[in-house]
Amino acid sequence: MTLNRRSFLFRSGLNAFGLAAAMQLIKPAKAEAAFLEAKESARSCRPDDSLTALIEGNARFAAAWQAKNTATSLNERAQVMSNLWLDNCFLPASVLEDSQSPWASILSCADSRVAPEWIFDAAAGDLFVVRSAGNTPFNEGIASLEFGVAVLKTPLILVLGHSNCGAVKAARSTDSLTPLFDQLIMPIRANLVPGDNLENAVKNNASATAQQLSARSDVLAKAVEMGNLQIVAGYFDIASGKVSIV
Repeated sequence: MTLNRRSFLFRSGLNAFGLAAAMQLIKPAKAEAAFLEAKESARSCRPDDSLTALIEGNARFAAAWQAKNTATSLNERAQVMSNLWLDNCFLPASVLEDSQSPWASILSCADSRVAPEWIFDAAAGDLFVVRSAGNTPFNEGIASLEFGVAVLKTPLILVLGHSNCGAVKAARSTDSLTPLFDQLIMPIRANLVPGDNLENAVKNNASATAQQLSARSDVLAKAVEMGNLQIVAGYFDIASGKVSIV
C-alpha cells in the first residue's frame, strides 16, 4: 500500500515522537524527501473520500461522547475525551498560516451544542463551516459556500440539522421572536410538512436545504453537474453523538 501524504501525516501527526518513529520505518535516503512531501501544502491532509472521512470522524466522536457520558469519574471522562484527535492529520501552523485546503464544507446550525469540528473529530484546516440558526441558507451563507467550492475546491457540502433544534421549533410555532429572526426562519417554515414531529421536521429541513443550494446557486449547480461537488444532508443526534445521512 502506498503511503501518501495524508497517510503519512495521519500516522505521524508531525509531532517529534511520531515523526521520529516514522523515520525509523523509512530508509535514510528517503526520510528527508518524505518529510518534505508531508509538509508540502495544506492539501496534504485531504482524504480520498470526504463523506467517508466525515462519517468515520463522527464515529470516533460518538464513541468517545457515549463513553464520557457513562464515565464514573472526572479522570475517566478526561481520558476518554483526550483520545480524540490523536489520529488526526496534523498540519503545522506555518502551513496553515500560508493557506487552507478544507476537504468539506458544512452548513450547520448555530446551536452551541453543534460544533462541526468537534462532532466530526476534525482538525484545523479540515472543514469550511457556515453556521446559522436552523442551518438556513441565507444569501451570505450561500456566497460563502460558493467561495469554498470555487476557490478552495471543497468537494462536499453537508447540510447538518440536529435534534431538538430551537430554530425549527420556532418555525413550527406561531409566536414571533424578533423581526430579523422571523425572516431567518421563513425558509424553515416553507419546508415544514403538516403533522411531522420535530425530528422529521429537522431532517426534512436539512434535505430541502441541500436541494435548494444548487437551485439557488449557479456556481454550486455547475460544480455538481461537472462531478466536482456532492451536496448531502445529515442529522446530528445530540444524545448519542451520532450523525446520520438523510
